[in-house]
Amino acid sequence: MGRGWVHGHRVVAAAQKGKVFTKIAKEIAVAVKMGGSDPDSNPRLRLALRDAQKNSMPKDTIERAIKRGSGSTDESELMEMLYEGFGPHKVPVIVEALTDNKNRTVQDLRSIFQKGGGQLGEQGSVQWMFDRVASVIAKAPGDQAPEDPEEVAIMAGANEVQTGEDGELIFFGDMGDLDAIQKYLSEEKWDIQKAELIYKAKNPIEVADDSEEALQKFLERVDDHDDVKRLHLGIEF
Repeated sequence: MGRGWVHGHRVVAAAQKGKVFTKIAKEIAVAVKMGGSDPDSNPRLRLALRDAQKNSMPKDTIERAIKRGSGSTDESELMEMLYEGFGPHKVPVIVEALTDNKNRTVQDLRSIFQKGGGQLGEQGSVQWMFDRVASVIAKAPGDQAPEDPEEVAIMAGANEVQTGEDGELIFFGDMGDLDAIQKYLSEEKWDIQKAELIYKAKNPIEVADDSEEALQKFLERVDDHDDVKRLHLGIEF
């Protein structure tokens, strides 16, 4: 079985438009809350709005999310939460969530983990197995892969580069270098598909082919939850 169901250390977004909009709207709201409503000075909001545009998110839905983040609606405040545990076959998993009810979210995730053959752990149970790093996924100008990706990574200020499923490059760097890497690639006319801080496994484990189906189904159930923003897996891709 191939691994097209995983892309750049996160599960591909849920297929249903409604769920995609819910997740993006939450990210927009939190981005506004953390950094203000001006995308020119708020990189996180700028990326969230780009996701909204790519997914043809209605303008009124975007505006409502911005108002929620600014506190001008009576909707519950969103909290950023981090959950850790093991999926089936003892795969380390970190779940980033945006929720207005953390008790509900943790109960839901605990049930999903148990039913999927895993176990939700305590804080710190698997986080030590990961490094917090910058990740920028981008396609070269004209979709022409560079002859020397390592040279591009050095020029961008990244310390590692990998090739993704569709020929895109994934640049990794220190947490503080996220904006600099993204800025350099943008100036060089690269198509930035995603720029974010991720948890990257220090020693990723191998998953046997006959174990992938169970893992895939488990991850899809986790990712399908409205409160789940992003997954990080401790496996080799």
